[in-house]
Amino acid sequence: MSESSNVLIGCFPPVGDSKATVLILGSMPGKESLKQNRYYAHTQNAFWKIMGELVGAHPQLPYAERLLKLTDAHIALWDVLASCERETSLDTHIRNEQANDFAAFFVQHPRVTHVFFNGSKAEQSFNKFVLGKQKLPPLTFQRLPSTSPAHAGMRYADKLQAWGVVSNY
Repeated sequence: MSESSNVLIGCFPPVGDSKATVLILGSMPGKESLKQNRYYAHTQNAFWKIMGELVGAHPQLPYAERLLKLTDAHIALWDVLASCERETSLDTHIRNEQANDFAAFFVQHPRVTHVFFNGSKAEQSFNKFVLGKQKLPPLTFQRLPSTSPAHAGMRYADKLQAWGVVSNY
């Protein structure tokens, strides 16, 4: 694929309020999420199934109710990248990344102490474009297995077990 075929895309606004203690970061919404204007909209993405088991944000609930369940559980949700170029939904196709303003985010969400990355691309992008470049409060970082259907090499039960750490905070 040539870089000229990539499409400029942007992320969604963050979900969460000033009581959030946890931030879950993806890299950038995929095509289905962008089409539906919803985080983790691909039906085979395990995110909402996992959040359903952890905090009651079941995929069967209306989207607004799922977001409310996350907020009630003191979980904020966002993406590392504000924009990038990408033609497909694959993280490996992301180019020309621009990071979100995390310094401003943490001013508005002062109770966040733990940041969980939904997969390695989110962690890599954060480390490359945010750490050491933006003023951040003291935080604990942890990468979790991607909930993406592209990360099919790990069983759902193992993903759920790994993600269980989110509900500890």
